[in-house]
Amino acid sequence: MSAASATDAPHLPVLIDPLIAGVSPVAGIWVDGTFGAGGYARRLLLAGADQVLGIDQDPSAISAAAPMVSDFDGRLQIVQSRFSDMADIPQGPVDGVVLDLGVSSMQLDEAERGFSFMRDGPLDMRMSQNGPSAADLVNTATEGQLADILYHFGEERASRRIARAIVAGRPYHTTLALAETVAGCLPRPKPGQVHPATRSFQAIRIAVNDEFGELIKGLEAAEQVLKPGGKLAIVTFHSLEDRVVKRFIAARAGRKGGSRHAPEVAETPATLTPLSRKAIAPTDEEVAANPRARSAKLRIAVRTAAAAGSVDRTEMGLPGPEDWWRT
Repeated sequence: MSAASATDAPHLPVLIDPLIAGVSPVAGIWVDGTFGAGGYARRLLLAGADQVLGIDQDPSAISAAAPMVSDFDGRLQIVQSRFSDMADIPQGPVDGVVLDLGVSSMQLDEAERGFSFMRDGPLDMRMSQNGPSAADLVNTATEGQLADILYHFGEERASRRIARAIVAGRPYHTTLALAETVAGCLPRPKPGQVHPATRSFQAIRIAVNDEFGELIKGLEAAEQVLKPGGKLAIVTFHSLEDRVVKRFIAARAGRKGGSRHAPEVAETPATLTPLSRKAIAPTDEEVAANPRARSAKLRIAVRTAAAAGSVDRTEMGLPGPEDWWRT
């Protein structure tokens, strides 16, 4: 999964120090498109942002933000929405956009939200608390659909075996029941290895929330709202997310994959300039203090003055069709 268990240090913003250093000087208007517990927004405000617009689709995050809104005396605004819709929220051109992808520590910590198998809870996993749940997915999708979801969204090699066992054991209503079925299909983990159900739970969560469809739309929306010189900072938690972000930035930087015989050439005017080719990883000290950071990567790009556009989704490394299990 893209975050740690409920026993890990809660609500610590991952890679926040290198993020603030990379986007400094912090000033003007910023969008925190994945507000969660507000860790990134708070640090942006403390670092000098004049205003921060916090966006979150989770009504629980919106309710919990009230004290923080009061703390910053009008400099923080909270909107319940998806970050893919940020271009439709009136705020004018902005100086920066921050996205912390995946599930939040708050959501993992609440057993009743059904994101984690560390505690038993209803099989839900909906970030917005609306729409079809994880139970709807595992109890209605075909064996082939389940296998494809597990393979493409979780990179689970035993996807067909697990899908067959899930269908045989339906219906499922709790996280532990599903986790036990998945674990029964795989070897017992060695000390230090992740729980056998980790990849499957990641895959189901991604499908339930259409996370890759939202990611591409959100990156395009961020490009639309950023002013020239504005900063885009994205924190990812697994290789699938990072691959999409990396390819998006490369595509919008005007680069197309080349080889030693055919160097990279600019196809269209660049709308983004990456600060570095390599992603920023957490230090050993940060991972020790916050295990959620162990697989995180940070990428930062700067907006140019070129007109915003859209990307070819077939070149973005998306692991599968959007919303395919609902069709």
